[in-house]
Amino acid sequence: MKKILFILFAFLAFTKVNAQVLDPAKWTTTIEKKSETNYILTFNAVIEKDWHLYSQFTPDGGPLPLEIIFKDQKGNFNLVGKAKESKTATAFNDVFGVNETFFHDKAQIQQEITLVNPKINSIQAELNYQVCKEVCINLEKKFTFKIPTAESAVAVITPVTTIKSDTTKADTTNTFTVVTKETVAPVEKEVIGQPKPTSERGLWSIFFIAFFSGFAALLTPCVFPMIPMTVSFFTKQSKNKAAGIRNAIIYGISIILIYVLLGFLVTWIFGADALNALSTNVWFNILFFILLVVFATSFLGAFEIMLPNSWANKVDSQADRGGIVGILFMALALAIVSFSCTGPIVGTLLVDAASKGGIAPIIGMFGFSLALALPFMLFAMFPGWLNSLPKSGGWLNTVKVVLGFLELALAFKFLSNADLVLQLHLLEREVFLVIWIAIFGTLAFYLFGKITLPHDSPISHISVGRLSLGLLVLSFTMYLIPGLWGAPLKLINAFPPPMEYSESPLGVGGSNAGSASSTVLPEGAKLGPNQIVVFDDYDEGLAYAKMVNKPIMLDFTGHACVNCRKMENNVWSDETILPILKNEVVVISLYVDDKRPLPKNEQFISKSTGAEIETIGDKWTDFMISKYNTNTQPLYVLTDLQGNNLNVNQPTISYVSVEEYEAWLKVGISKFTK
Repeated sequence: MKKILFILFAFLAFTKVNAQVLDPAKWTTTIEKKSETNYILTFNAVIEKDWHLYSQFTPDGGPLPLEIIFKDQKGNFNLVGKAKESKTATAFNDVFGVNETFFHDKAQIQQEITLVNPKINSIQAELNYQVCKEVCINLEKKFTFKIPTAESAVAVITPVTTIKSDTTKADTTNTFTVVTKETVAPVEKEVIGQPKPTSERGLWSIFFIAFFSGFAALLTPCVFPMIPMTVSFFTKQSKNKAAGIRNAIIYGISIILIYVLLGFLVTWIFGADALNALSTNVWFNILFFILLVVFATSFLGAFEIMLPNSWANKVDSQADRGGIVGILFMALALAIVSFSCTGPIVGTLLVDAASKGGIAPIIGMFGFSLALALPFMLFAMFPGWLNSLPKSGGWLNTVKVVLGFLELALAFKFLSNADLVLQLHLLEREVFLVIWIAIFGTLAFYLFGKITLPHDSPISHISVGRLSLGLLVLSFTMYLIPGLWGAPLKLINAFPPPMEYSESPLGVGGSNAGSASSTVLPEGAKLGPNQIVVFDDYDEGLAYAKMVNKPIMLDFTGHACVNCRKMENNVWSDETILPILKNEVVVISLYVDDKRPLPKNEQFISKSTGAEIETIGDKWTDFMISKYNTNTQPLYVLTDLQGNNLNVNQPTISYVSVEEYEAWLKVGISKFTK
């Protein structure tokens, strides 16, 4: 009886341990014949509750985007465009500073292909993707699509090849059944290729940013003087006050329709998916940097960006027709005449909103045009308010110049994105901050009247409002300066490159290094988060730990792991945790999404999963699964110098509070010192 109970207990324990290997996305696939040479390959996933699976359109620098890899494509088949996705959500990730795009509950990916070689009978595909909840998991699945032979057949494939993070050996084949179209579960084609809706919070943020940008455009020399002129026209030309108010409202609505139509055209012509994909592209970021520099230079007074005068003349002539059509042409004339001031703002808003996908460009243009149109409508309803308007003058150009400085600062964010992706280290953190300090410092001098630009009016004194704005900008500039010495600058965390992407991760002069600043880094080590000395190779870290006789903390992490960054930012940085990680353990950070290939002689087939271990990330993933029976990140393990777990009751720990993490560390370290 005792023996039976022991076997049962062992079985339950084994089941519990292996249950830690998670696979929150269950996949099925279909292949459908579209024509003699074209087929549609469909991947369907059911995602467990509260888990997110990241889209292929999640921007670089954020969580790991989904990637589809087709084997033996050359000479056999061609891809028709980019793979299309079903409904996704978009939300701002304040850890990475990007708008991440993801699926929840279910996902569908469709890729159309054209056969080039009619002799092939199957297509091999591989999905690499990341799912996150309290932890993140990087997964890889392989599929085989059998080319159907019957005219109406659809191949339904149930993959048996499992993820690189399974603990049981995978079969290297897939089973499938060929059935008729009628027996296949319906594919949700209506959502494929449709604009991806942003989250409600994301759309509101786009609206308000665009709305305040519209007010900024209103206070430029191209638009502001037109308010009294336009209102005066309506009040004089209308037979009575009611007619004037009606015409002004139609005029305001016409302005809104023109800009909303522009947003709709951008979405319709380019497509939300295409623009979203462009936003993650290196060359798009470089192009947008150049575009913003041109806009900023124009605002600063070097030249004006104008549409052809013939356009304005033709539209203006139509405005004399009267009636609703005439009012509509008056609104169009405003858009054309004011383009030199509104164009750079509209261009920036459109590209930024379009990169988020869905109806964001339409929402952005609605917010912008609403702010632009409201004053014309309100002042027409209450003409007496015109007396309270400040007179046109040099202050309007000041607004334009301030916008130019802001556009210039924003431009370097896009250049930084491209530099980070290419890892050129041309615009590292210190260089980025120096540029921003120079831009905002110059803006402060400008606001104090120490610098004048081509279109500025002579000033004998500055207003209290301008002085206050100058002091605010100067304060922000001074706030940036300590960032050169390693200050975290949490107010602008999403803009500059991360601390690690720096000429010196310790800041200029290395004054923030703590204990690391006074010692030379051990061979193979580097400065990680919070200036903790870390190794990214297990053997090198183990050798150092033996030399200094300290326990090892294995940190299974990922470059694109959101919750790994949260642990490092919120838990590792705590005053009770940081001294322990710096002084009492040797930290070995193993990146499971490191795509660098292993040397050929180090590549192997996993004994645990049967998967091909080809990259450094594959190696550490396999190590984590085979040794600790889990595939989640972040994952922390405390071991002695022989690789034995120090925390017997709780061998591993993941995304936890400071108090729980501290207790876990102290238990393991105390056992090592006994």
